[in-house]
Amino acid sequence: MPAREQWGTAVRAAAVGALLLGGGAPFAQQAAPPQAAACAACHGPEGRSQNPEIPSLAGQPRTFIENQLVLIREGLREVPAMKGLLDPMKDPELVALAQYFSAQKPAPAPAPRDREAFQRGQALASKMHCGSCHLSDFRGQQQVPRLAAQPEAFLVQSMKQFRDNPAPGRDTIMASALFGLKDADLADLAHFLAHSN
Repeated sequence: MPAREQWGTAVRAAAVGALLLGGGAPFAQQAAPPQAAACAACHGPEGRSQNPEIPSLAGQPRTFIENQLVLIREGLREVPAMKGLLDPMKDPELVALAQYFSAQKPAPAPAPRDREAFQRGQALASKMHCGSCHLSDFRGQQQVPRLAAQPEAFLVQSMKQFRDNPAPGRDTIMASALFGLKDADLADLAHFLAHSN
């Protein structure tokens, strides 16, 4: 049996076993689903990214993670590094991943806070009403992602993509929200959000 099939079989068996043995208890109280180890290679242990250009999954809203995993698996969102990785996974496996990562605590920003950049970013976030969708503490909700404690470089890169070239499977509302902002504005916003936790 090819390694990919063995991995998919092991993941399915573990997810079913966890549901049966755990009586439906949240995954935060159980061991990580087997497929979470593959996620950690890029997104970091327990979904806390150690690569400044890769998002953290820890603490993201469960529905947001589920939706993104389905969009990527179905080819509706292009993430080259993940191409084909989710193909063998069934919906319950994606749900197990989303439950696990949403229950993990995000890591604080590793770099020191720049007081002036933080204040400029905070003023921009207030002026742009970012908290109306992402909530006042930027932890996200439902289908809206967590921005707080995300890697700063990742936030800058994502906002530039939304502003300059919205990709398939992404929210077009963000393209209009960021329209007209300069790179320096995005850097300040990213600094503020990365240090908001």
